[in-house]
Amino acid sequence: MDRRDLFVAGALGAAVAAPALIGVPAWATGADRDDERVHDRDRPLVIGHRGASGYRPEHTLASYELAARMGADFIEPDLVITRDGVLVARHENEISGTTDVAARTEFASRRVTKTIDGVAVTGWFTEDFTLAELKTLRAVERLPAVRQRNTVYNGLFEVPTFEEVLRLREKLSSQLRREIGVYPETKHPTYFDGIGLPLERPLVAALRKHGLDRRDAPVFVQSFEAANLRELRTAHRVKAPLVFLAGAGKPFDDPKPYAEYLAPAGLRELAGFIDGIGPEKGLVIPRAADGSPATPTALIADAHAQGLKVHPYTFRAENQFLPVNLRNGAVPAEYGRILDELAAYLAAGVDGFFTDNPDLGLLARTLA
Repeated sequence: MDRRDLFVAGALGAAVAAPALIGVPAWATGADRDDERVHDRDRPLVIGHRGASGYRPEHTLASYELAARMGADFIEPDLVITRDGVLVARHENEISGTTDVAARTEFASRRVTKTIDGVAVTGWFTEDFTLAELKTLRAVERLPAVRQRNTVYNGLFEVPTFEEVLRLREKLSSQLRREIGVYPETKHPTYFDGIGLPLERPLVAALRKHGLDRRDAPVFVQSFEAANLRELRTAHRVKAPLVFLAGAGKPFDDPKPYAEYLAPAGLRELAGFIDGIGPEKGLVIPRAADGSPATPTALIADAHAQGLKVHPYTFRAENQFLPVNLRNGAVPAEYGRILDELAAYLAAGVDGFFTDNPDLGLLARTLA
């Protein structure tokens, strides 16, 4: 074992001991409570956003493992694809912010400008690398100014494949004696279809290989493109639950804005082929002009009326991501009152939530 391998082993081992290291109470690990060992979808789900990305570089096996050991019900890999057709977990197909590719002189010539979903993006893209080439890169913290402590782990972890994430899910489910779910997102599916590297086929094949394409599987497949979810349900006959993500604007290459999809008539249409929605959290509880929370919208009630689950995103502990009245001090990267924010959403009736801090998400659910 070389020096890098020792560092990686140590960082992964720290994930096992993480509750003690960062002050997570014993009950948060699920080790002392029998009712925590069986996945219960009637409770609001704690979804580890890109793993435990508040504590480890996102979309690494270390981040996913830490999320599960902190008590997350689901881990969330965003999926893009390599030149040779392998699904990998990255926030975007442009990887200069999440890997060390910009410092790798052997790949300097791969830096290009592309149009992704109508936006010009310059950098390095997964679809220009084989899996073998991508595996030579190492992950880095995407928000180093916000999460300086996470930069300690820069250079230690590979870019994982979706297959590796699914195998990790199985291993952790066995070790923790509770079902760990997986919540994959198809990133830019229309773009990848257009360059001849569709995400759908390998995604469906992987789910079926691992016995996860069924209605009661611990899986949600999510996308910001309604057309992609419709294709998964109809053309690929996916049985696993599907979730439509929504934010500002509209899906790429779709004339209908998100606001129209989330209106009662739009939700009724969506309910014909999906199982839930994943709205940006401001669509559930907006912010007033002064940055404080306003009155909750009718979105949860409207979605529930159509039988749809509601899993808003993204809850983060740092002040800069919180309403102004829930910030502690003036330092943007310091922790604010995330528990109070989550309490408001849980009281509003959400069915789950995406968080970078699964330990705090579990605490909020327990206190609710």
